[in-house]
Amino acid sequence: MSDSWQGPGARDPQGASTGSGWGQQARPSEQGQQPDRAPRQGRQQPYPARDARQQPYQGHPQERHAYAHPPRQHVHPHPPEQAHQAEPRAESAERAEAPEAPEAEAAAPDVAAPEVDAETSGSRRQALRRARGKDGVRDGTRRRRRRRRRGGLLKVVAFCVVTAVGSLILLRGNELLDRLGTPTAPDKAAETPAPEPPDPGRVLQVIAHPDDDLYFMNPDLRYSISAGSPVTSVYLTSGEADGINAGSAKAATTKPDKPAYAEARQNGIRAAYAKMATGDRGSPWTRTVVPTKGGGHAEVDVLIAKPQVNLVWLQLREAGTVYETAPNSLHGLWDGKIPRLDSMLASGTPVKQPFSYSKDQVVQTLVGILEQYRPTTVRSQDPTPGRYPDTKRYTDHQDHFYGARFVQLATAAYAKDVTDRPHFAVQNYAGYINGSLPSALDPDEAKEKLDILGTYAWLDRQNHCNSPAGCGDLKISDQPGGNRWSDSINYARGTSTNWLTSDAKQGLWAFKVLDGQVAVWHRAGPAGRWKGPDLLPGTGMDPGVSTVTLADGRTAVFGTRTSFGAKPTDYRREVVHAVQKQPGAEQFTEWQSLGTPETADENWTSDISAPAVSVDGTGQLAAYVRDGAAGLRGRVQQPDGSWGPWEKYGGTDLHGSPATATDGAGRRMVFAATSKSVVGWTQPTPGAPLGQVTATGLPDTTLPLTADGREGGVRLWFRKPGSGNVRTALITGEGGLKVSQMTDLGGLQGFGSVTASGHLLAGRTAGGQLGSEAGSGRPWERSPLLFVGAPSSTMTGKGLVSLAVVGLDARLYVTSSADVPNAHLAPWQPVGPRNAPPSLPSPVSPTSPASGPAPAAP
Repeated sequence: MSDSWQGPGARDPQGASTGSGWGQQARPSEQGQQPDRAPRQGRQQPYPARDARQQPYQGHPQERHAYAHPPRQHVHPHPPEQAHQAEPRAESAERAEAPEAPEAEAAAPDVAAPEVDAETSGSRRQALRRARGKDGVRDGTRRRRRRRRRGGLLKVVAFCVVTAVGSLILLRGNELLDRLGTPTAPDKAAETPAPEPPDPGRVLQVIAHPDDDLYFMNPDLRYSISAGSPVTSVYLTSGEADGINAGSAKAATTKPDKPAYAEARQNGIRAAYAKMATGDRGSPWTRTVVPTKGGGHAEVDVLIAKPQVNLVWLQLREAGTVYETAPNSLHGLWDGKIPRLDSMLASGTPVKQPFSYSKDQVVQTLVGILEQYRPTTVRSQDPTPGRYPDTKRYTDHQDHFYGARFVQLATAAYAKDVTDRPHFAVQNYAGYINGSLPSALDPDEAKEKLDILGTYAWLDRQNHCNSPAGCGDLKISDQPGGNRWSDSINYARGTSTNWLTSDAKQGLWAFKVLDGQVAVWHRAGPAGRWKGPDLLPGTGMDPGVSTVTLADGRTAVFGTRTSFGAKPTDYRREVVHAVQKQPGAEQFTEWQSLGTPETADENWTSDISAPAVSVDGTGQLAAYVRDGAAGLRGRVQQPDGSWGPWEKYGGTDLHGSPATATDGAGRRMVFAATSKSVVGWTQPTPGAPLGQVTATGLPDTTLPLTADGREGGVRLWFRKPGSGNVRTALITGEGGLKVSQMTDLGGLQGFGSVTASGHLLAGRTAGGQLGSEAGSGRPWERSPLLFVGAPSSTMTGKGLVSLAVVGLDARLYVTSSADVPNAHLAPWQPVGPRNAPPSLPSPVSPTSPASGPAPAAP
């Protein structure tokens, strides 16, 4: 990886001009450049415009291959390298062996039978009989039985082979179709193209304070840096708090100095990022002043040893309080209580000229940053965290969620106005509420996260940064883990595992939110050509959608949508859905609104979950959400197609999104996680209203739940707190909810949602990659793919299961497996064109503690 780079507006060697800032023509040198107490290595400019080809994907240390697992994981008859490089002649042979993948089950016996007959037919069989005579009758009978058993075994083997080839066709339909009408190429390995290396994606994180990224976005941040992804963290405020950089013992005797405390927090962030990227907290940075599109100036720090790691400091004033009214804040600016928000410049920053921003200028500044870095993944905090039902206080710092709302406005404007850009996905992160929930990280991951926070907190007090302000945030040095925040990470949205689905003709459909719209990928039939991503009309879609198959075979897509309105009080989230016009059709209806159970944003900050949807045995469709008061609400579709009102179903202390599925009797069941267990609801009979909320007696679990109807009931999957192990339990509804078969399935630690279809289980592992178990009792496998949100899987026909993720490059990746106990995943296949222009800068992600009386809140 090259350490050299060019300025922000630089093009590749064939290109033209170089700009100096985000939307302005002033040059960085107007305010000068400043090294961070370290010698500079040649002339540097503020933004690295790196060529993606100079940054090969590193992946997991033991897994450098782009899409394939180690050889033992493949159902494909070739080794992993050949799975992508098989010559046309080999592919023709594959087609000859399995011309009709959907008929694999029926064809298997016919494949095996001729081989058995050939071994025991004709004069040879008669000669053996004559040689045995009467005394050999019994022995001959035994031999015939052995032959029949051998023939049965061969038939089973043939079935597995045909199923595997069918799985290959499912994954490689486009490639096979492209070559069906193409003459066979010469059998020369040199002419076989190399497998396409994956794009590691470009991550842009926007956080309110310096350390919000370390508390609430790690370990995702560390995973991205370790994988070599360009990462840029943008800090909206300086996080100056009360200006006292001291632990509790010395706070009363330490003189307040807000610019110096802001500088100390910057120093701590630089040390933490340098340690994550290089292992050396003292690795030097280049610090530069850049004009912003909003009319102010930003400091941009580039890590010299790893120039794909950038920090952008906007240095606006923070609220100074978590809950109380503070007009001079992002909240006050959003609500129009102040016309402009002033800067709060850190004492060591190269930015010397104070400035102020209007609400629109903050948005335009962020749009300019997005234009510069062109991320494929945008991370931000939760824009609708809610309030505590008893006190009505926010469950998160006001800077956190109003900062996230500015990010929402900016990404919407960027998606609408900038056309020459890659697609991007958004991931939102929960904040303070993590301290009230079961720990999501296993001990090793939690320790690693706490170690990075310890670097930021400057625990050893050594002056490694040569700054009189200090080299870290001493406010958190007494308790670097915060309120158990170092033990957890939770996604505020995008946890659904129901976004991949199959139709009656074994076609596949995938639905994810890109650019604020629902993107659709479609493969017609088991070996059709993949299409997409195609964006459904309608903007403002929040991360995370779910699908359900209606009684007539059509697919319905549900999600939530955010609208802003003319006034700040018009901010609103609502549940929306779109339905296929015909089964298997690529046309969908316009988005229809089901509204929201919340009356106004000011009540619960529009805190509703993503909808969980299911169809019961009568064909009745229902959608359920967790509301801002932490209870369950739902709407049921009537026989005439209209929807009933938002009903209250009770429940308290609900967190995350509910999960729903239908049991073998057609009864709908709904489940939700609390901070201590799981509760559920069930229909007494199909078509009836949900019954009362019922305690399941399950132990505490981390937030995302996955539900699937099987074994006559509904099976739940969830994770063990403080471990990451996957657990499962079977819930039956006859005579009320009953729990059985509680089992710990192990796994590769990790956190977040688990998807389950047939024999397949998959979810995020420690390290951020996708872990999967394709056969009961077999060890879990790890894929090198880093991805956004949750994985999704679905049965494709009777004998195959398909699995998909969207990578950090906002590209769909798909694999499949035979649904048998000892199956292996086929190589991962990317869908659609690369989502990476040839020369792009990189993004990074930050996080900051809130500032309150003392200590400063993250």
